[in-house]
Amino acid sequence: MLNPVLVLVSLVTRRLRDQFIRKTRRVKAVQEQFLLELLRVQETTEVGQVLGLSKIQTVDQFREQVPIWPYSQYSPYLQRVANGEHNIVTPDPLIGLNVTSGTTGNRKFIVVTKRSQRLINRTNQVAMGFALTLARQQKRPLGQLLITTAVISTGVTQGGIPYGHVSSSGLRLSDRIYRYVFSQPYDALKISNPIARHYVCLLFAMGNRHTGLIGATFPVLVLRLCDYLDRFRDRLLDDLAAGTIPTDLSIEPDLRQTLEHLIRPQPRRAAELRQILKDTGTLTPRQIWPNLAFVITAKGGTSNFYFQRFADHFGDLPIFGGTYASAEATFGVHWHFESEGAILAIDNGFFEFIPADQWQVEQPKTLLATEVKVGEFYRILITNYAGFYRYDLGDVVEVIGFYEQAPLIVFRYRQGGTLSATTEKTTEYHATRALQAAQRDHGVQLKDFCITLSEQITFAYYVINVEVSADSPLEDPQAFLDQCDRFLQAENLNYAEKRQSGEVGAPRLRILSPGSFAILYARQLKPGMTEAQLKFPHISGDRSFMDGIEVEQEIVL
Repeated sequence: MLNPVLVLVSLVTRRLRDQFIRKTRRVKAVQEQFLLELLRVQETTEVGQVLGLSKIQTVDQFREQVPIWPYSQYSPYLQRVANGEHNIVTPDPLIGLNVTSGTTGNRKFIVVTKRSQRLINRTNQVAMGFALTLARQQKRPLGQLLITTAVISTGVTQGGIPYGHVSSSGLRLSDRIYRYVFSQPYDALKISNPIARHYVCLLFAMGNRHTGLIGATFPVLVLRLCDYLDRFRDRLLDDLAAGTIPTDLSIEPDLRQTLEHLIRPQPRRAAELRQILKDTGTLTPRQIWPNLAFVITAKGGTSNFYFQRFADHFGDLPIFGGTYASAEATFGVHWHFESEGAILAIDNGFFEFIPADQWQVEQPKTLLATEVKVGEFYRILITNYAGFYRYDLGDVVEVIGFYEQAPLIVFRYRQGGTLSATTEKTTEYHATRALQAAQRDHGVQLKDFCITLSEQITFAYYVINVEVSADSPLEDPQAFLDQCDRFLQAENLNYAEKRQSGEVGAPRLRILSPGSFAILYARQLKPGMTEAQLKFPHISGDRSFMDGIEVEQEIVL
């Protein structure tokens, strides 16, 4: 029997999807309407008055009059908002502040209002409408969602405004009806200890035969969930049979009491899963929940590197990208299992695109959504109800096609995040593509990787740091290193030139001891952060980044 809430969610989200599709057939008009309505709402704010928004009547006027600002220009205004001042960047009452993780720069505050959150919720529902429509077309059953993202508020500003990370606040502020589609109790997501939270969510979900979806912010977090499942499977089965939550798990007392009232012994279900483990020697998500429809997690950026390990846990289960979003804005709506492209979120923000030949210009010329070209890379600008105007986040996207009139975009990397031994500027996108190709060609599975610079500064070279999965040994490290170097040269012609001229030395491969990246992840977590907010760097110019990490083997070309 279908869950009535899931049926309702499916109907609502498909209707919103259909409305959005109609908008993609008139992108220019939708974008213009969004911008002009926003300007009228925001023109009386202090930032609106500084920028003269009340005088702007057209899109062209807006682009001519309003400068392109990075976050540093907004920072003083948003600090005043955090201190409790009103009508600075938005006329609407605040319901909170999103805060960035700080892993790609200094921490940032972003305002959240009912209006801005309503638009975010709608865009998320549009994405779910695409996913559920695909599932229905492919006759994939609807099921409940296993998710382990924390819903913890990080703190309160001096002005008394609650703040938190976008993945946490997004769940807290989403429509309450969607909590009924979770495979685990909502209260399980309030557990602050990450191991305890994952354990309890897995415990409840393993007892829920109707689990049909698994979601996480990033693919590495999906793999981490699978690692927790492997690590604790015997203990989980014992607790599933007995209906108990381990006393040694660090769980807030009030939450423990609530969750212990909800859990029930399920000896038959535990026996069923034990039999699968006995017969196959494994207990993967696909074996536990044979009716899984798809996995929801981010696409683009470094995602494809991690997707190569998904087959071991999920077989050929499709992956859906949800939305392409950051703390500051939602940029795109994913629409298909087989595409990494997201449809530009044309009713959630006003977008402009900076062509590559304008990236070094202080106030560059921009293109509108209808003017971009397939195959080109652009830096994307956002104007939205978070109080940003022509805001330059630094995200570089590739246009891979169009959905009706709306561009299909893929996040590739964030500008400024480059690695240079001299001046070659290798991006995370270059590095990920190269390691992904080498991993594929050698049939090896890497836990993770990070490319750093050599200790020597003159005639520097790249150090490719990898952790190899225990069940997938690297048989020929020398050949693997040679492949990595050749793929890096193919991806970044500037790197190829520097390598061939001898300005950049031959790279070295360092195979790290098991558990090394778990240590590195933990180092990157700042106070108040959860794993879901961590954007782990796969390139780093910090020569001390790998200090204290044990190297099992170093290979030289």
